[in-house]
Amino acid sequence: MANSPAGVVEAAFQYYMAQDRDAAFPLYADDFTFTSPQDDHIDKAAFFERCFPTAGRLKEQRLLHITPADDELVFAYYQYELTTGEKHHNVEAITVRDGLIREVQVFFGGKV
Repeated sequence: MANSPAGVVEAAFQYYMAQDRDAAFPLYADDFTFTSPQDDHIDKAAFFERCFPTAGRLKEQRLLHITPADDELVFAYYQYELTTGEKHHNVEAITVRDGLIREVQVFFGGKV
């Protein structure tokens, strides 16, 4: 499972919460793109500069479902709690090819 797309996604989430950039960085392809309501197709360097360091604003993040859609696409549904106490749900559509994360598209959910 660790080398499956779902396993790669789980590892990426764990490294994010642990803020282990050295472990996370090799999981992402050189041509990786990240899109969210706040970011439009940013590259790997911008993702690791702007987005990866944000785990400090979280009290907790729990993966609720990791669902493979096909051989490359994985949906990650998770809940997180901010240090302010607010809780939210998000979904990410993550493309993993040849063991590397190629693309992440984040869909923001509402407060829980």
